Amino acid sequence: MDNRRQEIVSLLRDQNRNTGAGEATEANLDRLAAGASAVVTGQQVALFGGPLLTLLKAATAIRLAAEASGAGHPHVPVFWLATEDHDFEEVNRVVLPCRNGSGNGSSDDLQTLRLPHHPGPGKPVGNLLLGNDIQPLLDQLRRCLRQAPISDTIARFYTPGATFGSAFAGLISHIFRHHGLIVIDASSRPFHALASSSLRAAIEHADELQQALRKRSSELEKAGYHAQVLVSESSTLLFLIDETSGVRHALKKTFGNAWSAASRRYETSDLLSILETAPERISPNALLRPVMQDALLPATAYVGGPAEIAYFAQSQVVYQHVLGRNTAVLPRFSATLIEPRLARIMEHYQLTLPDVFTTGEALAQRLGARFMPVEAKRKLSAAGNALDRELKALTEWMHGQDAALGHAADVAASKMLYQMNRLRRLSANFALKRDEKLRRNADTLCRNLFPHGDLQERVLAGVSFLAEMQSALPEALVDHALPGCPGHCALQLP
Repeated sequence: MDNRRQEIVSLLRDQNRNTGAGEATEANLDRLAAGASAVVTGQQVALFGGPLLTLLKAATAIRLAAEASGAGHPHVPVFWLATEDHDFEEVNRVVLPCRNGSGNGSSDDLQTLRLPHHPGPGKPVGNLLLGNDIQPLLDQLRRCLRQAPISDTIARFYTPGATFGSAFAGLISHIFRHHGLIVIDASSRPFHALASSSLRAAIEHADELQQALRKRSSELEKAGYHAQVLVSESSTLLFLIDETSGVRHALKKTFGNAWSAASRRYETSDLLSILETAPERISPNALLRPVMQDALLPATAYVGGPAEIAYFAQSQVVYQHVLGRNTAVLPRFSATLIEPRLARIMEHYQLTLPDVFTTGEALAQRLGARFMPVEAKRKLSAAGNALDRELKALTEWMHGQDAALGHAADVAASKMLYQMNRLRRLSANFALKRDEKLRRNADTLCRNLFPHGDLQERVLAGVSFLAEMQSALPEALVDHALPGCPGHCALQLP
């Protein structure tokens, strides 16, 4: 047996048992120990599980691992917890649709739940302790989710004294407990020690890697793309965690063997000594992290979102220099989830999902125009067509007489067409006033399916959908996370 693989699996068993993982995860750990490969995905450890895309990533990894295993190539799904990131502002909030008890969606509202202060600026978020200020957020969560059972599940993990990493791990493990999802938090000393070869390469070959990355960035820019990570002359792939404060500082390479982190100076030998005695203090940046990940795990594919996939255009050169190979990168399942009450509204107004990718006001105007009286539509259409026709003939004639006269005709015609469109808007607004439900439903659709002018999966919390479907949601996501659907899908929930 591969002793290193067994050591990694042993660490994973301890971590996953601590999250409360069940028999399906234990079985997958047995498969990993026996030689199975891994389909890996990951995410920052955000409050209450973060946005819906977190669940979509996990579902995709689970589905791809099952597909590969079914084809005779044993694979297990692994979720990498990005606990070493220190950007607290990206993980300290979650957006939830809060509804009244009527269930008709007429008073939907979006609420942002946010921790009020940073418990440790600059420190890796995974180790930050949750304090008593988590309790008011849990109360708000329960109100928004209307006391759904998932609220109690979340409260079980997000308790004072838990860390961001442990709470997130417990929740994502619980959600996909029947699918055997393996979680990994590799921020600890044992994991960093096992991945020390990749961290050592980033120290010893810093100049070579920096030159390769700058060349790749130039190639990307010439091809019409932009580099996800800015690589300067002093950039390296590493952070150093201060042994006293715990703050994560970017390591800079100044010249020769000289390095710096914040105001402190180091030699290459100093960093290698830290790697030997306290490897958890040497932390990878966004380009080295997937390389460290694949130094630990037998990954054949990584599942990522659009931005993550763009990172791999840069990190490919790091893979080659450090590991001598690349890992396939596959897009995660991307979808807007349409609940039954929203599907009924869309069906009633004969709307498709792209119709809803706008503002509530714009959609309301469209519905108002569609449902204004037939006679008004007929008269506006006739007037508009006649105006277009006559203005076209007139402006063409004036252009033929004189260029300045033609320009003046164009300006005047533009003003007349503007007033014609204003009449259409006024008529649509009148229809909206006569039927206030049109505006309410337009607002409800846009707020839930295109919140804040962005895709639902990037904004709304995944747990808000669990409140409606409970354990049926993970199954539905895994079933629909097909590798053959690389675009964005509309998924109607039962």
